[in-house]
Amino acid sequence: MFCCLRTCLNDPNNAHNIPLIQENPICLDTSHMGHEVVVIKGGTRACGSGCCLATAPLVQSKSYFEVKIQQAGQWSVGLATRQTNFNNTKGGQDKESWCLCSDATVCHNAGIVHQLEEKTNPTTTENVVDMENATILNSTGIPQEGDTIGVSFDHIELNFYLNGKKLEVPVHHVKGAIYPAVWVDDGAILDVVLDNFTYTPPPGFDRIMIEQSLL
Repeated sequence: MFCCLRTCLNDPNNAHNIPLIQENPICLDTSHMGHEVVVIKGGTRACGSGCCLATAPLVQSKSYFEVKIQQAGQWSVGLATRQTNFNNTKGGQDKESWCLCSDATVCHNAGIVHQLEEKTNPTTTENVVDMENATILNSTGIPQEGDTIGVSFDHIELNFYLNGKKLEVPVHHVKGAIYPAVWVDDGAILDVVLDNFTYTPPPGFDRIMIEQSLL
């Protein structure tokens, strides 16, 4: 965890667990996170150990957000209710969370819903160069450090995307008041992207909107 803290806190302008004022009012929620989680960079970066939710639930019909894997470790990305155990270091270990994990599984209620299969012989057409971001996109089908995970939810189906490409591991029966959620451990650092996305959201999906009653 100390290695994670050094990396997270290498910016002298960052303040431990104090979100800065930003244009997008939605950020990581320091009042709904594990005891060992560290939130910095205006409420957009999580490291340490445990779970952290976003400040706003998904109330619109089609929501989308992204999470960039800034540093590898044990991580999970997905959705959860406020009844989830924030001190779990891996998501999907209770009935209140649904997520994609760093061990290439999609989990819910301590069970594996999907197992990602690594592409051992990717074709040359899958080794795509992202000219806008000057990077070579991951063609293995397994999320790695530096990748961006997209998350879309329409209250019927939860889907995950790897660098803009749909992973085809849909999750159904997501219930309750649902929030974007991240889990970190073992040095993982995750950046939550709630607007100005790296990749274009799926058709009809948009950034998370705040319900008027919450303003």
